[in-house]
Amino acid sequence: MLRVEDVHLHYGAAIALRGVSLEACAGKVTCVLGRNGVGKTSLMRAITGMHAVSSGKIMWEGEDITNLSAYDRARRGIATVPQGRDIFPLLSVRENLETGFGLLKRRDRKIPDEVFELFPVLEKMLDRRGGDLSGGQQQQLAIARALIIRPRLLVLDEPTEGIQPNIIKDIGSIISMLRDRGDMAIVLVEQYFDFAFNLADTVEVMDRGKIILSGQVEELDAEEVRANIAI
Repeated sequence: MLRVEDVHLHYGAAIALRGVSLEACAGKVTCVLGRNGVGKTSLMRAITGMHAVSSGKIMWEGEDITNLSAYDRARRGIATVPQGRDIFPLLSVRENLETGFGLLKRRDRKIPDEVFELFPVLEKMLDRRGGDLSGGQQQQLAIARALIIRPRLLVLDEPTEGIQPNIIKDIGSIISMLRDRGDMAIVLVEQYFDFAFNLADTVEVMDRGKIILSGQVEELDAEEVRANIAI
């Protein structure tokens, strides 16, 4: 569904991505691992249209979307859960979820039942402000908000960051359920090795803006992967 081809990305004179290529397929989790500052978030910003690439190509369902805006990519079914969650703290949970309605046709502007099946705690907190939720609840809200547009590609940037262990387990179960539906490709950026390796179908390890190790999870040496992401 997604194909990134030889992408370079700059911030001014600084180069963040150096010829990165990867693929993400429906019903699979493509996990991008690496230390802080190696280009993982820059790659996610390139995929979602949050930052223009310097060269290379991004293909989505056979269409070249390299020059499309983030909004146009979202309308094509590409959703993101950014690092830090970026929920609206002064809006209610309901209003945070409804921010995705602008991408939908009027008849589709409702919160899918699946959201509350996956995140029952949110249904009980619809009128609470986003800023009053715990970190784990905010992360669940950020994922739920992304699901409002019924995405076919879900990009998750460090979803376990700053989250308590029981919520990390719940988020892992939700990612597995979404993958097992078979109609959604998932790109997961992580530093938490065990969480990522247990979910991944394909692993891409980054260092200094490049992918240095890549393959199906069952074909890779877990200790080699761990060594390449250790701080």
